[in-house]
Amino acid sequence: MTIRIKSSLRKKKPAAARIRTRFQTLLQGIGLHDAELSVSFIGDRAMRKLNYSWRGKDKTTDVLSFSFREGAFANVRPELLGDIVISVPTAERQARGAGQTAASELDRLLVHGLVHLLGYDHERGVQEARRMARKEQQLLKMLA
Repeated sequence: MTIRIKSSLRKKKPAAARIRTRFQTLLQGIGLHDAELSVSFIGDRAMRKLNYSWRGKDKTTDVLSFSFREGAFANVRPELLGDIVISVPTAERQARGAGQTAASELDRLLVHGLVHLLGYDHERGVQEARRMARKEQQLLKMLA
């Protein structure tokens, strides 16, 4: 299992060891013992640029996922899940707004990003959104 963690932030960098442990728990729990993924923590400005470049949305978002399990070469190395990118300032604002800790919001975003890498997509319709929400709840219970 390989989990690469990168942060472009100068302040308030998430604890890499905690993030790695959380992903190890999740990946082992769903039987992906050989999985590889990366997680990047960035600021709102960089996230806005990514969101515009990849989704055509000129605004920041909390998390983006880039799956390596989709497209023409998805089966070349199935252990490669993809990349998750999280905007820490957005996550912190959401945590405050929901009365949650920043750590619990990061857990939620890590799970959300991972579920996207596994092929779920809430933007495909109401049924898929429900299916994805159930999977997220299942994975969040593993972290409790």
